[in-house]
Amino acid sequence: MELARDDLTALARGYALLGSGGGGSTTMLELMLGGSPEWPMRIAAASDLDPATPCLGVAFVGSTMLLGERMPGADPFLPLLAAVERWLGHPVPAVCSLEGGGMNGLAPLTLAGTHVVVDADCTGRAVPGLDQMSLFVDHVPGLVFACETGADGVALVEARRPIDAERVVRSAIIQAGGVGCAVLGGFTVGDLREHAIGGHLAYALGLGRAFLEFGRAPLPILAEALGGELLAEGRIVSAAPSPTDPHANAVEISGLGGVVHRVVTHSETLAVLADGRLIASAPTIIVILDAVSREILEVTDLGLARTVAVLGIPAPGWWRERPERLARVLPSAYGLLGLDAA
Repeated sequence: MELARDDLTALARGYALLGSGGGGSTTMLELMLGGSPEWPMRIAAASDLDPATPCLGVAFVGSTMLLGERMPGADPFLPLLAAVERWLGHPVPAVCSLEGGGMNGLAPLTLAGTHVVVDADCTGRAVPGLDQMSLFVDHVPGLVFACETGADGVALVEARRPIDAERVVRSAIIQAGGVGCAVLGGFTVGDLREHAIGGHLAYALGLGRAFLEFGRAPLPILAEALGGELLAEGRIVSAAPSPTDPHANAVEISGLGGVVHRVVTHSETLAVLADGRLIASAPTIIVILDAVSREILEVTDLGLARTVAVLGIPAPGWWRERPERLARVLPSAYGLLGLDAA
C-alpha cells in the first residue's frame, strides 16, 4: 500500500474517529508529517514481510494536551530506539502503531524514512493503559519498554506482568513532566500476525475518506457511511463527575422526542444509555460529533448547551475473539460497573 501526502487528512480523521473521544488531537502529528520529505510512504502488510523481522511500536504517553506546551523535537523517538536496540543487541527495522486511535495512530509514520511501516496495530482504538496493548494482553514474552524520564534520561523496563510495565513507565513519564515518548520492542512481525490487529491503518484511512465525503450529509447517512449507527442526537444539559472516580463523567443529553441520553466517559467515551437502558458500550467505538460543525469531539470538549450526535462504530473483531481479551476493554476494566454489554 502506498500512502500519499494527500491521504494525510483522511487518515488523521479516521484515527480521530477511532479515538472514541480520547487519544489526543491529531493536529500536531499532521503538522509534523505534512512537511516530511518521505512522501509517498510505503506501508507493508504483516503478511508481506518475513515473520522473523524484528519490530517495534512507538507512542506518546501521558497527557497529550501537554504536547501543545512541550512540542517534541524532529526525531522524538530516536534516543529510545537506540536504547531498545542496545538492550536487544540487534537493529529493529520495522515499526507499527501501538494505539490505533487519536494522535498515536500517526506516530509510526514519523519513522517512515528509516523503518518499514507495518500496517498492524496493538489496540484498534484509544485506550488509557499500556497493559491494554494486544501484545501484553496475549502475554507475548520478552517485551521491553523504553520511555523518557526527563532531562534526556531514558528508562527501560522488561516486565513479566503487563501491569508492571504500565506502572513503571507511567511513573517515569510523570517524572518527565507528564508526557513523553515510549517505544516497545522485543517482538517480531510474526507476533503481529497473531497478536495484533492487521490492516488497521487501511481501515482508518477508509473511515477518514468516508467522513470527509459524507461529513455534511444527514447524520443517519453519515453513520451508515462509517459502517456504524446513530445512537443519539440532542443538546448537552448537564455533565457531572462520578462521586467515586474523578476521571469518570456522566454527560446528559436531552434527545429528540424527549429521550434522555446519558454518555459515560473516562479517558474515552465508554457507554451510552437511553432512558436508563444501555444501548452501546466499549469496546464499541463511540464517537461524539458537534451536530452543527461535525467536529469530532474529545471528552474534554463536551460542554453544556452543545448540540451533539453520538455514533457507534463496531470494535475490531480481535477484541471479541477471546473472553480474556474482551475483559481488558469493557467499561468494568475502567472500574465502571453495570455498563458491560450482555
